[in-house]
Amino acid sequence: MFTTTPAAATEPTNPKAFEITATFSIVAVDPETGVCGAAVASKYPAVGRVVPYVRAGVGAFCTQHHHVPAWGEPALDLLAQGTRPESVLAHFLKADDQPEMRQLGIIDMQGQAAVHNPTQAPTGSRYWAAMTGRFYCCQGNTLAGREVITEMARAYEETKGSLADRLMAALVEGDCAGGDHRGRLAAGIRVAKTGKTGDWLALYVDKSDDAVVALAKKYAALQHQAKGDWPGIPRTPQNPCKKSLPTNE
Repeated sequence: MFTTTPAAATEPTNPKAFEITATFSIVAVDPETGVCGAAVASKYPAVGRVVPYVRAGVGAFCTQHHHVPAWGEPALDLLAQGTRPESVLAHFLKADDQPEMRQLGIIDMQGQAAVHNPTQAPTGSRYWAAMTGRFYCCQGNTLAGREVITEMARAYEETKGSLADRLMAALVEGDCAGGDHRGRLAAGIRVAKTGKTGDWLALYVDKSDDAVVALAKKYAALQHQAKGDWPGIPRTPQNPCKKSLPTNE
């Protein structure tokens, strides 16, 4: 039985109440290591602080398009109670007055994932899409095209390294495929690990002309146990996306 009051039932959910977070993101877990995480990029400022939510031993959640940050922690509370991901989304959307304007992605520590797309998004918010795979889910709206999602998925599946490495690689490839068609401004990554209190890793770029590159550079320079074998982005200033990510091949 649900014990968390849905935010949608207690707060206004019309488009004027929440800003539009046109963005692309990925949520993922590694059941073997007990690590979960989410990464995001957008034209929306400080997007890494309002879209992704992670909790050690529980999973990850992203709320975007007409995003509702108030759903972040309650969604993880429900996952922690053993609620299936699809039921968590239904819990909030059933009381929402504009459910088809939301884009949500969620995953638990068993790798069970669910996604809800903004099927009534206006023309300016298209292209939108989502894709799930083994222990991950990526989603986005206001995208340059389908390659943003498919390249994120490919990079996550093929990149060597830790879960954080793979999240960063997915974000880089989504960006290189066009990302948010309005441009680049902000990006972030949050990672949690069983046995660690709060965010194990949290890294943000709140405002930049090339946010994903800036985030990747921050990540590459970081000394942290969440990092694995991924060497970063071998880029040149003249052509930042003409490169090949390290893979298992």
